[in-house]
Amino acid sequence: MIPRVTATIDLSALKRNIAKVRLLAPHSKLLCVVKADAYGHDAAALLEVLNDADALAVARIDEAISLRQNHYTGRIVVLSGVLDLDEVELSIAHQLDVVVHSWFQVNLLSQVKSSASIDVWLKYDSGMNRLGFTEPKHFADALSQLVALPLVSDITLMTHFACAEESTRDFTLGQIEQFNALTATHTYPISMANSAAIIQYPESHKDWVRPGLLIYGVNPVEHSNVVFEPVMTLKSVVIAVKPVKKGDGVGYGQLWHASEDTHIAVIAIGYGDGFPRAIAQGAKLRINDKPFPIVGRISMDLTTVDIGPEPQVSVGDSVEIWGRSSSITELAKAADTIPYELLLNLTSRVHFEFS
Repeated sequence: MIPRVTATIDLSALKRNIAKVRLLAPHSKLLCVVKADAYGHDAAALLEVLNDADALAVARIDEAISLRQNHYTGRIVVLSGVLDLDEVELSIAHQLDVVVHSWFQVNLLSQVKSSASIDVWLKYDSGMNRLGFTEPKHFADALSQLVALPLVSDITLMTHFACAEESTRDFTLGQIEQFNALTATHTYPISMANSAAIIQYPESHKDWVRPGLLIYGVNPVEHSNVVFEPVMTLKSVVIAVKPVKKGDGVGYGQLWHASEDTHIAVIAIGYGDGFPRAIAQGAKLRINDKPFPIVGRISMDLTTVDIGPEPQVSVGDSVEIWGRSSSITELAKAADTIPYELLLNLTSRVHFEFS
């Protein structure tokens, strides 16, 4: 049986990307972000390489527990923190670090009577206006209360950037200045830099950096000269080649009509595999290392490309959707979205291979 859509995960590329982040931030520890099943790459299958990190970060506690069930023994940080006392107990039982971003969470931790301990990452909202203590006084008061709790062991101070991938710098520089001023008198470890800031703001690297998309080989900074290796290559296959006469339409709604006699290659990928229906006409897919434009509407199972009047394409030929030769960033632009969403939208129909 021939898989119609295959995602090949290059573990050696992941290893090299992690090493490159270390070169970019040589004085920082690496908290590698593996939330949402390692951005759709299958976290459990990556753990041997992810041991190269100093710690892993997830969004939710069930993700952390899954890593423990897959025998990861390193440090894990739960970025959204805990929501009830059961989650505090689970965090203690599984030796998880938790982010504290609200008084609600401070109060939860204060209710726990345990001889065990838990490490905390206290979050300040320096401008994202999402999670974290917004007022410096509240942040300082929360820190004082956490220090006084027997349950709390180590504390790290953190914030998160809203615009680090953008070309305009003022907002991010303001966040850095604000957090530096807030933490200037503290000796606690500090974490600021996400993937984009690792590239653009070396002054934000501090004690911990938090690479996410970078380690999977996608640079969130559009015009950066720093190159990372794609960890995932997504491929499909040509299942039909059809002649189309000048003026004939192709696909649902007949959105595209041939301007000359040509041929269409039908590719076995569609929104049922997580390939967005919203991808614009003309976006390129590579067959035999040559780009061809998408024409007609993407359907649940199939995508069509114009391969010209004298095609050099046959049934069974491999089609690279994204990977080493095809930019996932460019394809995401054609779908008016971001690479994160393309990676995470792949469905269970996609066959995964690891090399």
